[in-house]
Amino acid sequence: MPSLRTTSAFAALLTGAILVATAIAAPPPAAAPTPAPASAAPKPAATPASIGPPAPATPKRSTSSAARPARPAARPPKPAPPPAPAAPETSMTLRGGQEGTVFRTLTVEGEDRVRIVVERPTLALDLDPEQARGLDPGGPRDILDRTRPDLGAPLLATTAREPSPYLGHPWLGRFAEGAVARFRPEVKGIERWRLVVADSRGEPVARFEGRGDAPREIPWDGRTTAGTPAVPGLTYSYVFEAYDRAGNKRNFVGKGFQVPPYLLASPGGTVLVFSGRELGDVGGTGTAVPPILVEAASRMNHLAAPGQRLRVTVAARGFEQANAMATQLGRQLTPLLIGDPARVTCVGVAEPGAPESGTVRIDASK
Repeated sequence: MPSLRTTSAFAALLTGAILVATAIAAPPPAAAPTPAPASAAPKPAATPASIGPPAPATPKRSTSSAARPARPAARPPKPAPPPAPAAPETSMTLRGGQEGTVFRTLTVEGEDRVRIVVERPTLALDLDPEQARGLDPGGPRDILDRTRPDLGAPLLATTAREPSPYLGHPWLGRFAEGAVARFRPEVKGIERWRLVVADSRGEPVARFEGRGDAPREIPWDGRTTAGTPAVPGLTYSYVFEAYDRAGNKRNFVGKGFQVPPYLLASPGGTVLVFSGRELGDVGGTGTAVPPILVEAASRMNHLAAPGQRLRVTVAARGFEQANAMATQLGRQLTPLLIGDPARVTCVGVAEPGAPESGTVRIDASK
């Protein structure tokens, strides 16, 4: 039977062999996160072999390998800087060779050719030009009227910059229009009637007649049976003749009257007639224009064309009187009329039956 000392030595040898096998199979120790300074040496790890008897040579090799100082760990890589925040997109760029990008602002860089195709709907008009309103070409007259020049536009442009001497005077109303005299017979129960207007010499100048009762009012526009205007300044009278069924005649003589200044419009032109009394003192030295001439010029500017010829005829009992009145009228009337002064012609006529103050007639013939 072996002794106790032999048994203890065998146990110690067996324990050392186990420790060596364990050290060979174990992985190397992990590196510390922070390397230790070079001056400080790591302490050897305590093992169970230090408790028992001294280990043989093989266990010392294992102990020296475990006590070797650890290498400093490699520095970790420097972290990448965080990406900068993306700026808000204001425009987009299409590089050469790219396609399929849709955006509002387009910038093309490179050698690509951009072709934009826009689909347009087919224009189909269900319209008949011959039946549509406003598309009728009309006749030659309609075409000429479309391009007719506006002759009044230059005059309006001139009056906008310069004061016009041709002012209208609507408040003047000396010239009568329409009827110059109105007759109102008050006779009933007659078969037929007749109204005769006579001048101061007793010659008839107008005649009206009819059957049955006479109308309540018979107007006279101043036109004589000869087609000439009645002369203002003369005294006229009228006689109303009434016939019954038996043929008996009864005359009603009216009061005398004078014809006021009046305007007579006809297809041939416009005629203004007034008495010489409206002019005032013909031979005076006053420079004021009589109101009757101002109104006559205002009416002619509205009724006659600027290029239309005007004839002023002055009738008086003597030639000298008629000629003096015509000269003064031409000097006072011409500056008030629109257009070329040469279109105004003033003449004096001697008529024995003319009124004492004379008569003035202005014709705007077409």
